[in-house]
Amino acid sequence: MSRLQQTHGLSDEQREIVATVRAFVDREILPVAAALEHADEYPQAIVDGMKDLGLFGLMIGEEHGGLGASLLTYALVVEELSRGWMSVSGIVNTHFIVAWMIAHHGTEEQKAHYLPRMATGEVRGAFSMSEPGCGSDVSAITTRAVPDGGDYVINGRKMWLTNGASANLVATLVKTDPDAGHRGMTTFLVDKTPGFGEVAPGLTVPGKIEKMGYKGVDTTELLFDGYRVPAARILGGAPGRGFYQMMDGVEVGRVNVAARGCGVARRAYELALGYARQRETFGRPIADHQAVLFRLAEMATKVEAAHQMMVMAARRKDSGERNDLEAGMAKYLASEYCKEVVEDAFRIHGGYGYSTEFEIERLYREAPMLLIGEGTADIQKMIIGRRLLDGAG
Repeated sequence: MSRLQQTHGLSDEQREIVATVRAFVDREILPVAAALEHADEYPQAIVDGMKDLGLFGLMIGEEHGGLGASLLTYALVVEELSRGWMSVSGIVNTHFIVAWMIAHHGTEEQKAHYLPRMATGEVRGAFSMSEPGCGSDVSAITTRAVPDGGDYVINGRKMWLTNGASANLVATLVKTDPDAGHRGMTTFLVDKTPGFGEVAPGLTVPGKIEKMGYKGVDTTELLFDGYRVPAARILGGAPGRGFYQMMDGVEVGRVNVAARGCGVARRAYELALGYARQRETFGRPIADHQAVLFRLAEMATKVEAAHQMMVMAARRKDSGERNDLEAGMAKYLASEYCKEVVEDAFRIHGGYGYSTEFEIERLYREAPMLLIGEGTADIQKMIIGRRLLDGAG
């Protein structure tokens, strides 16, 4: 077994979970990922397999029917899934952000209502914060919720929902008091039926956003036009806490994106190493050429460094401490290194890397998403810099 991406201090249970997922990836994902990705086909059989493994309940507490695993365990699982196909990890990521938010910020009624069914995968979560005109500027969202009797009426347009069509629960950030800044934002738990079109009265999923990579998983908009939601579906029961709830979820999401970067980079390195050993030029394997050898050494070092930083960020969150600095660093480093490792693997493959018959072509299209998902690299550097100025460093 490779010495890369080893995680010291794991329990026997953690090692067993990671090994089980690694075997699942090798058996059920890698053989079909290329065909599913090129067809932009939702991987229903893989999702069913993840349900059978209990992965949708991985971080949900045992009292609600989940496995009660740590964020570190989840991150290591995501790393393995992303080594197989990054889109598969995206299917569980937003689900777990929503589950995390409900478990840590929801009312007891909300926890009892949603978490047991989320643990089985019966209820699947999506996470909606961004809008067409705001990007990383969360304070610029314009979707409004206005009280009306015991309900709220929501109007607006949300953007970039992973699992927007396949999910039946969407944690949605809106403004309930536009003049109160961050304190005027509220998270609603929006129930809907899976699919496209009008999925609830006043709620429409218009269609799938076409992307250059990250295929298979649906990415959508969400249109609210007089959608009524009970006040009881405000996360935590009271308005005005949505921004802080979302930011807590994003910290989990950034560890996830870092783990995805680690998994994709690891797969790119594996492909490059295997190709360099078997491809011959001038009568010997290209791995014997110093230029290729140096490139492999740099790739392996980046794979290892990103993994260790991701592990550190996850463990800090598990300890109950604030990890926005570490999560930002891990997300920034892992996504940048992933891009560089994938590009180096692409170069090692030469002309074959440009062919859709070779897996590296898919990775080359997938890696850029990690540079912008859960906040761009520039946003991560702003977060890191501000935390350092606040005394975190």
